Amino acid sequence: MGRETIRINRKAACTFIVRKVQAAFLWAVFPYSAGRNAAKTVKMPFMPIQKQPASMSSPFFAHLPDYLREQTQLNRSAHTLAAYQRDLWQLQTLLPEACENPTAQDFSAALKTLSQRGLNASTLARKLTVWRQYAKFVQQKEAADASPAERLKAPRQAQRLPRAIERETLQYLLDQAPEAGDALAVRDHAVAELFYGSGLRLSELCALNLHDIWLDEGWVSVHGKGGKQRHVPLTQHSIAALRAWLARRTTADSESALFTGRYGKRLTTRQIAKRLQHWAAERGSLQTITPHMLRHSFAGHLLQASHDLRAVQDLLGHSSLSSTQIYTKLDADHLAQVYDQTHPRARRKPVDDEEPL
Repeated sequence: MGRETIRINRKAACTFIVRKVQAAFLWAVFPYSAGRNAAKTVKMPFMPIQKQPASMSSPFFAHLPDYLREQTQLNRSAHTLAAYQRDLWQLQTLLPEACENPTAQDFSAALKTLSQRGLNASTLARKLTVWRQYAKFVQQKEAADASPAERLKAPRQAQRLPRAIERETLQYLLDQAPEAGDALAVRDHAVAELFYGSGLRLSELCALNLHDIWLDEGWVSVHGKGGKQRHVPLTQHSIAALRAWLARRTTADSESALFTGRYGKRLTTRQIAKRLQHWAAERGSLQTITPHMLRHSFAGHLLQASHDLRAVQDLLGHSSLSSTQIYTKLDADHLAQVYDQTHPRARRKPVDDEEPL
């Protein structure tokens, strides 16, 4: 074998070992049944061995297995649990060595280090939330007076408006029917119709099964964040597109996924996002279309037409109304544009055209 082949084999062997270590950790942390399923199904991102903590001997991190078990009982997804685990492992690498009881200054220094590495404010806020939750958990376990991270404030985040797509642009893209003989094109069109017609998250659409779609009744049953379930209406265009896809879906009966790939397996979130970009480009779009942009467009256009913030909140599956209120800014911009274009006294005439006093 050549050197290149040996190098590739070593890399494959290292990856295999890391996967085994991660699976063993999940077996140890989760209850038997949950651990077995997690070890089989969770595809955790590759993490070098040296960045994982050598042990959990520190009193502060000794409660990590119990914390993850509790989060499992709260129906956190496997993806969320893996993210919590990585954030807490990273915290241990940022704290001073032999730090048994971290202080507020230690947490603040860890945040500062991550900020200097270029992490944005939203990522820092998310990590701090996990650290704060775990510190609170440790406080309750040890009956301590206060949590060291309780009063730490997250970095201020600049409010970014959702990127929505113009109504006319979406109508143009969606009005172009796919080739009837191309099953993948029919599937991609159904995906786009469902994203814009029902405002689903990417993870929600990816997780849809056949029994979640009620075409005759015009509903889709969505499993949202935190295991919350909601029912969202289907548009007539979505129903027609889904019927066309189901007529061409040739997946084995054992596969319950609504959207499957060329080889009959459930599409991943990455595959769906990539196929959506391909779908838009095939229709002449120069703009990169993402699933979240279609969700934003759904919310913005619905709010412009109805002005019912509470209904939009329920359809989007937001637990807090404040998450939905960001779309009121888009609605205000739309109303201002309509006002400028239609009201006879909204715009002043150019100074040169005004009559002299």
